[in-house]
Amino acid sequence: MLKEHKINPTAWVDKYSDYLYNYTIVRVNDHEVTQDLISETFLAGLKSKDNFKGKASERTWLISILKRKIIDHYRKINSRKGKAEVRMSYSHEDSDGDWLEERVSDPFDKTAEDTMENEELGLAIMNCLDGLNEKQATIFKMKTIDDFDTEAICNEFEITPSNLWVIIHRARKSMADCLEENWF
Repeated sequence: MLKEHKINPTAWVDKYSDYLYNYTIVRVNDHEVTQDLISETFLAGLKSKDNFKGKASERTWLISILKRKIIDHYRKINSRKGKAEVRMSYSHEDSDGDWLEERVSDPFDKTAEDTMENEELGLAIMNCLDGLNEKQATIFKMKTIDDFDTEAICNEFEITPSNLWVIIHRARKSMADCLEENWF
């Protein structure tokens, strides 16, 4: 006979917050977002505690809620990508040329200094990538530069998705430290 698990929301913070934090931070790489997602998870758990059937442990049940919160977080971010908002006023007082083209900066209007700075940054990034170990650098490039699917990378390197995110997190941290030291 399977053991039935009980639910005790008053102990969640003490028992699970560290585990949920570690689980989340490698996936979102942002302390504040991590805290928000954990709070949302606890709140959702409280709201749906009557649906807890006891077939899984409390921690497993909370992780399943947290996974959906993380997915929702990335869906929300991705739905906002590419949706730049341009506000325009067509009042009659300012009628001489209130055109969109005049309001938006020209992305091709770069000075020589901008171009040189971009080239220097590109070299700094490449040098920092060279400082990573080969596996970490390859995985980082595949995920962040080449935009490979998580599943494809995991299959190629025979790693789990959570292991992939740990590698990506460590690579980002190393890259940030390197750029801080060598670029900024």
